[in-house]
Amino acid sequence: MQIMYKLCDEQLITLFKKGHTSALEELVHRHKDKVYTSILLLVKDSFLAEDIFQDTFIKIIDTIRAERYTEKGKFLPWAMRIAHNLCVDHFRKIKRTPMIKTGDDKDIFDVLGFSDSCVEDKIITRQSHDRVRIMLDMLPEEQREVIILRHYAELSFKEIADLTQVSINTALGRMRYGLINLRKMMTEKQICL
Repeated sequence: MQIMYKLCDEQLITLFKKGHTSALEELVHRHKDKVYTSILLLVKDSFLAEDIFQDTFIKIIDTIRAERYTEKGKFLPWAMRIAHNLCVDHFRKIKRTPMIKTGDDKDIFDVLGFSDSCVEDKIITRQSHDRVRIMLDMLPEEQREVIILRHYAELSFKEIADLTQVSINTALGRMRYGLINLRKMMTEKQICL
């Protein structure tokens, strides 16, 4: 059998359907950082993010096993849509909207997998990320969500539009205004990244 990491997502799904659990392990390994980070940025609670992440992959497994997976060539956007919908469901249950707040919780940038560097570089990187996170927290929720999905989950604007159930132009507009607002904050507060 071929080495799993060389296979595309569709090949891994086909192998998983045939009973190769290592194919699912590769899919999870390949996409876990993007899916988990996007969830964490929305729910801002590492324990809740872990639960939703697990629920996401349980739903993915159930859908594939039930032969209902139809997203040929679009596994990651499909997985992100499931994760996003589970986050929305969670907030509906507790009747509040998702907020990204700063706090003493685990730093989301720890899960992004930055390469090792000297201590000084790590401190500077950490400070820059803290500044960005604080500024992101100040944005309206729709702008913040599009920026997170675009820059952290690396989704296309079409995928973001589908995920957030708005037009591509609306997603582009939210991104544009979000970036304008971030630049304005940086200028007003004289922040250098």
